Amino acid sequence: MVKNGVEKSDIAAKKIKRILITQQRPESDKSPYYELCRKYSVELDFQPFIRLEAIPAKEFRKQKIELQNYTGVIFTSRNAIDHFFRTCEEMKVNVSQDTKYFCITEAVALYLQKFILYRKRKVFYGVDGTNKSLFDVINKHKENEKFLYVCSENQQDNDIVGWLKSHNCGYALAFMYRTQSTDVKEILAKTEYDVICFFTPSGVKSLFDNVPKFKQNGAIIGAFGDNTSKAVEEAGLKLAIKAPLPQAPSMAAALEQYLSINLKKK
Repeated sequence: MVKNGVEKSDIAAKKIKRILITQQRPESDKSPYYELCRKYSVELDFQPFIRLEAIPAKEFRKQKIELQNYTGVIFTSRNAIDHFFRTCEEMKVNVSQDTKYFCITEAVALYLQKFILYRKRKVFYGVDGTNKSLFDVINKHKENEKFLYVCSENQQDNDIVGWLKSHNCGYALAFMYRTQSTDVKEILAKTEYDVICFFTPSGVKSLFDNVPKFKQNGAIIGAFGDNTSKAVEEAGLKLAIKAPLPQAPSMAAALEQYLSINLKKK
């Protein structure tokens, strides 16, 4: 059972040496991941398990979505934000200054500053990174907004779709990119990782695309987001580290908690 984002492990005595983060290496040397390396004497490898492929405007038009007709946009990742504004630019659509944005986390919401003048009256986010907290925010506006849920062609969140439908929201799914598994067979074959951290359901799928007969064999699994956690468990893997939560808003923070509780650094 995962409690407060971290499971008290029955393999606490195991020495954790290698951690695999299934994302790009952070650009900043001040990343909290590097502090974990120094503090706990662990090695971190960064290897994206998926790549994103843009759906060009010409192909997007086949979805027959008039972007300017939607007053609220739902984002569950920074990638979705990138592709939304890319698509608008390619289609020469001017995004209204009155458009409201509903984001899964504060970190995703803050990323909007790259594209818009950030104003709290039009940017909203869930308090703890869960779908439920996002729904609580959307629920306050559902009577007056028509929502556009920007997502991957092959990885939309069925919980979000189901909620929008069951609560009679006006909405459309906007597929602006698709995910592809990357070839990570070599890195998985040559290194045995003590911890593997996933950030998307597609990342979990990529693991089994690369190693169909993957066995956990005591590896500690971390997941960021409700949907990733669900994908981990549906794949038959045991989840030990979960984020975001109030006391673990990032994967780095969740790892910090896990290492401090289970390894009892000397």
